Amino acid sequence: MAPNNIHEMTREGYDNLNAELEQLITVRRKENAQRLKEAIALGDISENAEYDAAKDAQAETEERISEIEEILRTAVIVDETEEGDDSVQTGRTVTVRDLVLGITSTYKIVGTTEADPLNGKLSNASLVGEHLIGHKAGDKVEFMVPDGLAKYEILEVNR
Repeated sequence: MAPNNIHEMTREGYDNLNAELEQLITVRRKENAQRLKEAIALGDISENAEYDAAKDAQAETEERISEIEEILRTAVIVDETEEGDDSVQTGRTVTVRDLVLGITSTYKIVGTTEADPLNGKLSNASLVGEHLIGHKAGDKVEFMVPDGLAKYEILEVNR
């Protein structure tokens, strides 16, 4: 796993975060300001649920903006086409067979901010992702998980 101050990610993940930041700054901030203005117009803000909700939404937006700015400031974009060995790395797609369950799955290894296992994007810092990193097709990987011993065979690694 990368140090806490470094956020390894794919180009796609970096671009998606930039798009989210742009949307938060240009659209969501204006929506929050409008909600606050409307809530204030209702009168006494000391007992105004709309005002409280608008302030909460504004705070959440500003917190997410700060979070994304920090991630982008410390982002390291992996070169998915970089030559080198054919081992599992961030930005590559890996097909594995779970030797315990007999299930074959394909995942793209991505940075932690991009992880979405249900859509085939596995974090490089997840328990499975972390143990696959550095291995090649044909390797068998075993490691402990909360339910016991996980066993995977790497079938294929693609850029």
